[in-house]
Amino acid sequence: MPSENKSEEKGYFVHESSYVDEGCRIGEGTKIWHFSHIMKDSSVGKNCNIGQNVVISPGVVIGDGVKIQNNVSVYTGVVCEDGVFLGPSCVFTNVINPRSFIERKHEYRRTVVGRGASIGANATVVCGHDIGKYAFVGAGAVVTRDVPDYALVYGSPARVHGYVCECGERLPEFDAAGAAACPACGKRYKKDENNNVNIVKETV
Repeated sequence: MPSENKSEEKGYFVHESSYVDEGCRIGEGTKIWHFSHIMKDSSVGKNCNIGQNVVISPGVVIGDGVKIQNNVSVYTGVVCEDGVFLGPSCVFTNVINPRSFIERKHEYRRTVVGRGASIGANATVVCGHDIGKYAFVGAGAVVTRDVPDYALVYGSPARVHGYVCECGERLPEFDAAGAAACPACGKRYKKDENNNVNIVKETV
């Protein structure tokens, strides 16, 4: 039956049209809106916002401060770290070769969406491919390989077209020394010989 707002006594909000199964863990300050279903053994962190018509399947782990927009199904095998943004109608999968007449629950593949990453509206993430921290997946992209930290990817299949700052602004081209700075907030980044990007820690 629909969840009653006794949930508010526990420090989170569930709209009366939504369902939260027994055995879920919901963090303080989280809001779950219309027609959503949080399934058994899943975990949702603190201060999350779960939009309309969202399904969170058994065993899914959602970190703190995650925002899930309308019409998103987060299937078993997906882990979203803190501060992740999932855009409207983005799509996850968990089986690489599904057939309706063959059960493959033992073949679910894990997908980790790294801290602070954003996935745009209507993007598709093929299972078994991780999204790096603070990466940005453009609207409508089809992710068929791992996405590096801070990478901006879009297209079908999604490819790296640049890098983004933690604040979400696109970084300028890296210079000959492999350095770049965000034009908005000034954070500095360094790219190594393997094209891995890391933030430059300020020294005091």
